[in-house]
Amino acid sequence: MTNLPNLLTLVRIFLVPLLVAALVQQNFSIHWNGRLFIANDFLALILFLAAALTDLLDGYLARRWKQVTTVGTLLDPVADKLLISAALISLVQIRLLPGWLVILIISREFAVSGLRSIAAAEGYTIKAGELGKTKMMTQVVGVTLVMMSLRWPAIYPYAIATMWLVVFFGLASAVAYFRKFWRKVDTSIKLRRRNELLELERQKRRLLRAERKAELRQSAGNASSIRPEG
Repeated sequence: MTNLPNLLTLVRIFLVPLLVAALVQQNFSIHWNGRLFIANDFLALILFLAAALTDLLDGYLARRWKQVTTVGTLLDPVADKLLISAALISLVQIRLLPGWLVILIISREFAVSGLRSIAAAEGYTIKAGELGKTKMMTQVVGVTLVMMSLRWPAIYPYAIATMWLVVFFGLASAVAYFRKFWRKVDTSIKLRRRNELLELERQKRRLLRAERKAELRQSAGNASSIRPEG
């Protein structure tokens, strides 16, 4: 059964295509009585901040109501990555961010997702640490500033500086994730491999004992079949 924190995570995912449309489509706006009510840049900013707010609420409510689930733990970072990746790629499309910077940030997200997937396959859940949370908050601030620079260009240098902070915290948190992965998953894999080798050795020993018993029975049968000549 879907609880409210997980529902908020799903809402964040559903807001992603609306955000992309509001950023890249100039005619995606809201009109009232034939007049422009909300322009596409303000609409994109509202959608992005609303999605970011759901990220804060679902984690807070899950902890407060003790509704932390494995599905929510795994789905929440996926929703975050979809939101941030969609926003960054859209900002590249409208030429507000350099493509190489966005590729660097998104590559980090895919790398961490890969580590999480491998850990989940091994029965471990790698939770977000303080560096990861700081990176997410910095991303929200950076993307917000970049979107605001559409209307106020003087903000743009501060937005780019914030995006460099995103790169720094992203790389630092990726190292922290890798350390957690290596400590838990790599140790588990080595232990499992050791047990597999021990079991293989036991099977070889059992096979050798069975072969020796078969040889002894065959030798005993051959000896009993020999009759002395009289």
